[in-house]
Amino acid sequence: MERVRDVSELPKAHLHLHFTGSMRPSTLLELADKYGVRLPEALTDALTGGEPPRLRATDERGWFRFQRLYDAARSCIRSPEDIQRLVREAAEEDIRDGSGWLEIQVDPTSYAPRLGGLIPALEVILDAVDSASRDTGLGMRVLVAANRMKHPLDARTLARLAVRYADRGIVGFGLSNDERRGMARDFDRAFAIARGGGLLSAPHGGELAGPSSVRDCLDDLEAHRIGHGVRAADDPRLMKRLADRGVTCEVCPASNVALGVYDKLEDVPLRTLFEAGVPMALGADDPLLFGSRLAAQYEIARKYHDFTDAELAELARQSVRGSAAPGDVKEKLLSDVDAWLTAPVG
Repeated sequence: MERVRDVSELPKAHLHLHFTGSMRPSTLLELADKYGVRLPEALTDALTGGEPPRLRATDERGWFRFQRLYDAARSCIRSPEDIQRLVREAAEEDIRDGSGWLEIQVDPTSYAPRLGGLIPALEVILDAVDSASRDTGLGMRVLVAANRMKHPLDARTLARLAVRYADRGIVGFGLSNDERRGMARDFDRAFAIARGGGLLSAPHGGELAGPSSVRDCLDDLEAHRIGHGVRAADDPRLMKRLADRGVTCEVCPASNVALGVYDKLEDVPLRTLFEAGVPMALGADDPLLFGSRLAAQYEIARKYHDFTDAELAELARQSVRGSAAPGDVKEKLLSDVDAWLTAPVG
């Protein structure tokens, strides 16, 4: 059997990790017990059994079920100490998987009611990220994401707040939730505010909806990165456009299968996108619900799509190049990727 390098030691950047979904299962169970929260049976069974819950979000009922589980998990995060624990543990997990840079995505409005309001919630999150980064040595920043199920005016408020705190570690602005709801163009003003303040534009697109949602992100929101973007593989001209413009797709293979975007891991079009020259940054999305973290996504590329070590190294480089990391951090990570690839196997 051919000996291969350990992907958990491959230096990489993690650009698609949602705040609540980054939680360890054991942490959620402890917090639920602490606050007397009764989690949905499907979630509890999955967390205690070690298998992710069975989800399929390609229809409205399935997406509602996914959101119900996610909201139940979010309800267990109630104090600054919970926020600090979540962020620290996310950093520890990423370091274990070889990440040298993490951009964690959060909608602070979700935590505002329990933390004294929108601004206090955001400050608690930023303080936690700063502390975890300092204590663990992992480069960490924040991407603030608006919810496309809410009014576009709410997104503008978030964009202004994100720009205001850009010097505290916010590097990008996103748009999450079901992309089949709400047109991208409805949020163009919010993204213009964010881009005007120097933030990356990184909306979700091309996951539950088709290639047109990717085009909308490019045309209406001037996306620098696309959250997911896998459905661009259905349109060769769109892939060329992404490749020519260097727009990185934050591809999350395990999530795509868990939510029913593709039936099997070998169906996720990693090879199609890679060979078309579309930059990719593999991400774990919501490991709490999907059962696998960052290094596992690289293992999927190796096992199900026959990516060689050299190709995995290039995926890692693409994640670094697509990040908002400072130049010196990028240079160090890229050098470390080269060292991983040239080191003796075994």
